[in-house]
Amino acid sequence: MTYIAKPRLHHPKLPTNALGYTRRDYEGSVSTLCAGCGHDSISAAIIQACYELDLPPHRLAKLSGIGCSSKTPDYFLGNSHGFNSVHGRMPSVLTGANLANRELIYLGVSGDGDSASIGFGQFAHSIRRGVNMLYIVENNGVYGLTKGQFSATSDKGSKSKRGVVNHDAGVDLVNLALQMGATFVARSFSGDKAQLAPLIKAGLAHRGAAFIDCISPCVQFNNHAGSTKSYDYVREHNEAVNQMDFVTPRREIVVDYAPGETRPVAQHDGSILHLHKLAEHYDPSDRVGAMAYLQARQALGEIVTGLLFIDPEARDLHENLGTVDEPLNSLGERELVPGAGALQALNATLR
Repeated sequence: MTYIAKPRLHHPKLPTNALGYTRRDYEGSVSTLCAGCGHDSISAAIIQACYELDLPPHRLAKLSGIGCSSKTPDYFLGNSHGFNSVHGRMPSVLTGANLANRELIYLGVSGDGDSASIGFGQFAHSIRRGVNMLYIVENNGVYGLTKGQFSATSDKGSKSKRGVVNHDAGVDLVNLALQMGATFVARSFSGDKAQLAPLIKAGLAHRGAAFIDCISPCVQFNNHAGSTKSYDYVREHNEAVNQMDFVTPRREIVVDYAPGETRPVAQHDGSILHLHKLAEHYDPSDRVGAMAYLQARQALGEIVTGLLFIDPEARDLHENLGTVDEPLNSLGERELVPGAGALQALNATLR
């Protein structure tokens, strides 16, 4: 992987957040992706979200697999923990890291090839277990590193750059995430930073498995007429279900909720996610309704974006397993090895 460092010098009067960090402090190395790649726009949205949330970079752990998308963590949060795993195995590595140290904020970045093909089972199991993470799939519907073959998320009937038609049904990761029990599910478009950045902020603040499917056109192999993941196609067929903003807590906000009005959804850390119902009184707290809405709009050829589902009372993997509050990696041998008596007692319960 080519590494191009950014100059350390910058203007001394750059704006800073509450921690005294500038936006540059949340950046990484110079991107080596194609000019205009949607993945770089997603990286910019992640940088903006972390900067505005006043997150200490050393408290974030970014993990990825293989592919163009999995290169992008090198381009943001250069002062964070990072791990580039093997193809499709990022969810398992993230799960292990989360179990060892629950105090970090986990961000998994993957692609449609990495998560919907070789890592399909890995993706599904990490979601159903409720791992406390934000899982972002940078979805371009194509294998960019191997010259433009269809990926598992390519829509049936879409055409490749060479004019080949895809005859296979595409995998819908949003519907899969809903079915597997994700407690925060959203879809966005790399070219819509005003929508994407608040979604990332909300996903990072959510407790439990948060998933964002971000359509990200490949300018080299999948941004032509006939592609259903091109810039023009998404802009023409986008159906946004809500207009969003993310507000950090300052005082208690209590409002009555009705169609057409603003609804605050309290996060476990006290922050508030403001939602506004715009499209047909869409209710993001209805999991079954979200799946039905997606199916109906898909039949009309529309791409639904926005916050599709959220459970503000979600539990995460540590709560389900009943682990101790202190991170496991900080415990000593006395706590981790209770002795032969404890082992015999545990074995007795399994007989």
